[in-house]
Amino acid sequence: MSLGILVHGSNHHIVRGPLPDAAAARELVKRWEFVQDLTRPAVVPPLWRISTREFRENIEWAVVLANGEPHAAAVETLLAELAFRGVRVHHGPGPFLPLGPGWAGEPWPKSAVS
Repeated sequence: MSLGILVHGSNHHIVRGPLPDAAAARELVKRWEFVQDLTRPAVVPPLWRISTREFRENIEWAVVLANGEPHAAAVETLLAELAFRGVRVHHGPGPFLPLGPGWAGEPWPKSAVS
């Protein structure tokens, strides 16, 4: 299992699991940041979980989802640091703001999720 970071606006989650594809990244953000349905427990795909005791030196991938608000200064600094270290930072539309059919920035790898 690899370690990554999922950024949504000014918030971020350190994630244990493979690089998610676009749909999975949006679903993870929805499950972890938004109340969807209080009558049913949130079901997160078993490939991913939030990791609270990891060092950012171990991060292998980063996914940034747009949400209409600027990133916090700390998030911008972290993303710049990761990019400098060679971590690929993938950008895409947020859960509720579809920005068109494709992703901006790094092309999404075909083998992101097996």
